[in-house]
Amino acid sequence: MDTPRVGIPEHLADRMTMAEQHAYLRTRLSRPLTRRGMLRAGAATAGAAAGTGVLGGAVRAYADPSPSPALLDSPATARVDGRHVAPFGRHLAFGADPRTQMRISWQVPFAVRRPYVRVGLAPWDLGVRLEAEVRTLHTPPLSKKLPAVDQVYLHAALDNLRPGRTYYYGVGHDGHDPADPRHFSGIGTFRTAPERPEKGGKAERFTFTAFGDQGVSYQALANDQLILGQNPAFHLHAGDICYADDSGAGKPTDVYDARVWDQFLAQTESVAASVPWMVTTGNHDMEAWYSPDGYGGQLARWSLPRNGFDPAHAPGVYSFVYGNVGVVALDANDISHEITANTGYSSGRQTAWLDRRLGELRRTRGLDFVVVFFHHCAFSTTKAHASDGAVREEWLPLFEKHKVDLVINGHNHIYERTDALRGTRVGREVPIGGTADSTRDGIVYVTAGGAGKSLYDFPAPDSYEGHVKDLESVESYFWEKGRVKHPETVEWSRVRYTGFSFLAVEAEPAARGGRPRLRVTALAENGARIDHFDVVRPAQRG
Repeated sequence: MDTPRVGIPEHLADRMTMAEQHAYLRTRLSRPLTRRGMLRAGAATAGAAAGTGVLGGAVRAYADPSPSPALLDSPATARVDGRHVAPFGRHLAFGADPRTQMRISWQVPFAVRRPYVRVGLAPWDLGVRLEAEVRTLHTPPLSKKLPAVDQVYLHAALDNLRPGRTYYYGVGHDGHDPADPRHFSGIGTFRTAPERPEKGGKAERFTFTAFGDQGVSYQALANDQLILGQNPAFHLHAGDICYADDSGAGKPTDVYDARVWDQFLAQTESVAASVPWMVTTGNHDMEAWYSPDGYGGQLARWSLPRNGFDPAHAPGVYSFVYGNVGVVALDANDISHEITANTGYSSGRQTAWLDRRLGELRRTRGLDFVVVFFHHCAFSTTKAHASDGAVREEWLPLFEKHKVDLVINGHNHIYERTDALRGTRVGREVPIGGTADSTRDGIVYVTAGGAGKSLYDFPAPDSYEGHVKDLESVESYFWEKGRVKHPETVEWSRVRYTGFSFLAVEAEPAARGGRPRLRVTALAENGARIDHFDVVRPAQRG
């Protein structure tokens, strides 16, 4: 990899935190700007009256609180004729309440005048027009081979939608109206979550998908298309999103090419324009130039639920409820023993929030399952990263306390699935096709890191792409504090697969006299089923 243009003192290179790297880059690379803080909140409560009859309630768009302009400086950008600028990279995300909130995000190659989104209940009737918020990023040349890059991201936050409804939308700006027949192919759709039974709705089956470590590649694109075929209600991305930073070491020598984000969002649009793409933060997603914690870029590019412990600085930490499933996203960079650039940045606030939030979800009427996803693995046996002992120390006791049903990780570029674990020990073996009762047997942990980036190997001598022989024990290791590798003999690794893959999870409410069920399936890039198992728990009473 090309060396950074800025000279980092060698004695500091291995131990600078993300905040220290940010301060160093800002000191060395900042230059006077003719315009600062172009991420001005361009949206307010616009179009509410027009939307009352069509969308049910006053639909409004507003500008979520954004990073400080000082963190996302941009030089003056001349606006061009909007007729010659086409939006791209549309991606959806839920707000905190998927029944009534949707966030629409997209990108334009240049600054445009008065960007907006049109929304309606039919493709020919996009009668509600809502202004968009503008967030810009300026990235200086971080190495001799990289140019300066200016990026413009647009966001609209829709509230007061109707549960269980399909909406149509188009994004535009002055000179590019999505309602114009010439741009009709750009009309997208989304569907809000159904009303919950305790609110008068009907319990419904639904599917969601998940993976981590995607990047930009033929395999990543192929996985996207297979995911679209599952008709998922939403998708979970467990971090290492696009690999603009191909190193991911969290060191000052890391270089990230901001243009890779353009490629990624264009690649993902075919799915994310209709399927909410719920991301969290991996080690490759820390980009020190934009903010002290490295997440200024993520704040500019994504609009995620703002209900975590600190949404202004930890965008990858949040939760939402869809049907009978509660989902919690975490940022394991905060606790990692392996990659320590951001270790401890929350001063324990994330873990305290996790304890509170899991307790709230378990007390939520009508909610059967709790799924947690984050990047660094609690349990994996690959040669590359294996397991992070910090996850086991900090979060496993809380998963046990609140009886989490399923944990999904990335980080290791393979598929690996444990038996049902109580703590770090096998509570029940769960072979392919087996069933685990999460209240009695323990928690199943899945590493779904085969989304598209180059694959890893397992330590077994007969490991090869697409298959690993089923072994009762494997020699592996986990990371201890101080970046020490601690060897362990693993008996919990039940299924191991080294091809590209993703998860599809079907959530079933309890039938009369039955139990609620998660049907979890791992699918290879050719569509073959490589693993499947069920998670059940007792039906709620009352």
